[in-house]
Amino acid sequence: MRVTEGTVAVEVPEQADAGVGEDVFFNPVQELNRDLTVAVLRALEAERDGDGDRTPSYLDANAASGIRGVRAAAEGYDATLCDVDPDAVELCRENLARNDLDGRVVHRDANALMHEETFDVVDVDPFGTPIPFADAAFRGASRLVCITATDTAPLCGAHFESGVRHYSAVPRNTEYHAEMGLRVLISALVRTAARYDLAAEPVFSHATKHYARTYLRLDSGAQAADALVGDLGHVDHCEHCLFREATRGLIADPLDWCPECDEAIQTAGPIWLGRTCDPAFAEAVRDAVDDGMGTAAEARDLCETVAAELDEPTHYDQHRLCKRWGVGAVAMDKFIERLRDAGFSASRTHYGGTTFKTDADVTEIRAAALDEE
Repeated sequence: MRVTEGTVAVEVPEQADAGVGEDVFFNPVQELNRDLTVAVLRALEAERDGDGDRTPSYLDANAASGIRGVRAAAEGYDATLCDVDPDAVELCRENLARNDLDGRVVHRDANALMHEETFDVVDVDPFGTPIPFADAAFRGASRLVCITATDTAPLCGAHFESGVRHYSAVPRNTEYHAEMGLRVLISALVRTAARYDLAAEPVFSHATKHYARTYLRLDSGAQAADALVGDLGHVDHCEHCLFREATRGLIADPLDWCPECDEAIQTAGPIWLGRTCDPAFAEAVRDAVDDGMGTAAEARDLCETVAAELDEPTHYDQHRLCKRWGVGAVAMDKFIERLRDAGFSASRTHYGGTTFKTDADVTEIRAAALDEE
């Protein structure tokens, strides 16, 4: 079937369910992901200074239908599309030709290619965990690594053992599970890059529709890598009263009991405790979204929310709190306003319509924002 995204049209196998079957993989639900990728590539290109004569290079490491690589080529990138599946390789060639675009299609194992060649941007969008491609991606990229993870159950701790194996971290299945998953992913990637004396700083990240996506800007040098490792740490979490406390450091020093209610504590980590985006870059991505994108309104809203999120490593859900405490919910704008009027910082988050971040603890949240007027 023919699919149009942005300025390109590609042929993809017809599938009764998104991404299901033996044909070349294509997931229409990822259109937002791909629209934002194009906007990120535009924002990245706008940053270039003094290097305007050289065409930037882009690797679609898990090309499948080639739609990512085709869209990158349409943006003026020197695109390479790589896949181990010969049917996918042929489809990539056809889709480039269908749009009259130049691009290289490679029938290779992506890890081998990334160890042999260097690209300005490496995009890894595999089925499941991206960790088997992470080392090669950081060896093969010079400016930006883009990573998608669709194994959200291991990332957020719902499949605990798998999460520990894949990400060398202890994930916990909390009410902020989407953020837990994103921060476990970034932690693993920051640690992987640091092995090569690379600082991989997340400049734009989101957890949307059963996947996590992050874009990491690269900087060389042991000191830069050490600085980012310093933003790794652990979160102590009480499931009984929702107390949580974040502590930086690779060595966990967990609390034995909750200081608020004396119940048992769960500890997650090492997770990423720093910012998951650069607000200025997120705003540049928002400005790069155009009306021709199928998810333009959603993409702009997400960028604005991500840019405005507080620098807090966990979030709350107002509706869950209200249900727990047996009180009525209020409109989110009023809720945030009450927290701010009480002297706390507060922001909405992109993880859901009723999720928020604040520097208030649970008791302060209830006193400031949830009690009846």
